[in-house]
Amino acid sequence: MSHLDELGGRAATSVTPSPGDAREHRLQGSLGVTAIIFMVVAAAAPLTAVGGVFPLQAMLGNGVGTPALTLGSSVVLLLFTVGLTTMARTVHRPGAFFTYVGHGLGRPAGLGAAWLAILTYTTAQVGIAAMLGAQLQAFVVDSLNGPDVAWWVYSLATLAVTGMLGYRHLDLSAKVLGVMLVLEIGIVVLLAVVALAEGGHDGVSLDSFHWDNVTTGSPGLGLMFAIASFLGFESTAIFRDEAKDPDRTVPRATYGAVIVIAVFYTFTQWALILAVGVGRFPSWIPEHVGDFIMVLAGEYLGGTGAQVVNLLLITSLYACVLSFHNVLNRYGHSMGIAHALPRSFAKVHPRHGSPYVAALAQISLALAMVAVFAASGLDPIMQVFTWFGGVAMFSIVLLMALASIAVIVYLARPGVDEGPWRSWVAPGLGLAGLLFVAYLQIENFPLLLGEPHVTGRVLFFYVLIAAFPAFGVGQGLWLRVRRPDDYRGVLETIEE
Repeated sequence: MSHLDELGGRAATSVTPSPGDAREHRLQGSLGVTAIIFMVVAAAAPLTAVGGVFPLQAMLGNGVGTPALTLGSSVVLLLFTVGLTTMARTVHRPGAFFTYVGHGLGRPAGLGAAWLAILTYTTAQVGIAAMLGAQLQAFVVDSLNGPDVAWWVYSLATLAVTGMLGYRHLDLSAKVLGVMLVLEIGIVVLLAVVALAEGGHDGVSLDSFHWDNVTTGSPGLGLMFAIASFLGFESTAIFRDEAKDPDRTVPRATYGAVIVIAVFYTFTQWALILAVGVGRFPSWIPEHVGDFIMVLAGEYLGGTGAQVVNLLLITSLYACVLSFHNVLNRYGHSMGIAHALPRSFAKVHPRHGSPYVAALAQISLALAMVAVFAASGLDPIMQVFTWFGGVAMFSIVLLMALASIAVIVYLARPGVDEGPWRSWVAPGLGLAGLLFVAYLQIENFPLLLGEPHVTGRVLFFYVLIAAFPAFGVGQGLWLRVRRPDDYRGVLETIEE
């Protein structure tokens, strides 16, 4: 087997690394389909999505018809997944979007995708960490009658714990996330089942799937939020080196994650609309955007149930922070191998088997960002979470669209025979859906950032989103001209 067929890291030169060097930089593991699904579904934060994103999606979108749009968005993402999993079976490399875009569109574009992914998951992680701090602060004061400690203290503490878990073997994070995910999904399903068993507020019906309800209001905005609710599922391929039989495990985990999220969201949204009542939902939801899930839990599960939901909302947010940390660590590891980041980022801990240098660097960056925001007096929810959440929602759609283009280009090459459905039909349809969502996001980007119209802040974030992939492309072009040995290292990382 040639040095280009190995899955691990290597020196960024044309010289095959020594066995010791390969061991130092290769991630290893035996994660199965279920473990990977747990990690990526946890990143979608199902309880937070149902309790926080869904009410906003329903209020700004198409109200009672929201579950139908959620189901429709899963079709777009399943079409995207066809191309993504075909690449996962064809391209035997870690690095996810970095690798796939690099194969399809070239190394500079691959580096551009890698930097866009770094922006996407970092803004998601830090924004959610800020919200987590605010939720913990409120929980300690309101539910435990504890001291009123600043939100950023809790954010920094939870990030520190995240860093400790990221430093250890991925199996530990998978177990923690698995427990949290089962609990948060369990409580929402329980609430939904109890509401249905009691006949909801006005009885059980399928009104959410009637065409008139699907097309009422602003279905485009609803679709935009629906796609964003799946954030995280696409990261399965980043765990390739740590998966057992990755050619089978990664595709199955990707499809499984989309299906689990789609079924869970569609069912629970439909049931909770019935719990409120189809007739009163449009006027009720604007008054309960902030406490939607808590009010329903109190009504159908009692006071204790509401407190359990409140606690699990916090663990849901933490699971999301930990999941994105693990994804970012592995992007850092792949980029260290490629010399897009310092070579030390490629190091793997000799005992824990984790990308520990990348993990320490990533969590240090997150801690520093929270500290700066705290010192600046920013509101953790209305500013940090809202701004960064908007950036993550926009950039992940751009990243998936770019990956779809790369898939179509790569699978169209001579010698690659995956059939028309896998090669261009499904990826092309998925790309069309993603481009439509991207158009909606551009039209409504101020709304994503909590702004009434285009402002200087909105323009700043436009520039930020464009700057990261532009930097990656520029870095690739610079390496090609000025450091050709390192450029060949990128080739070893992303090209067969």
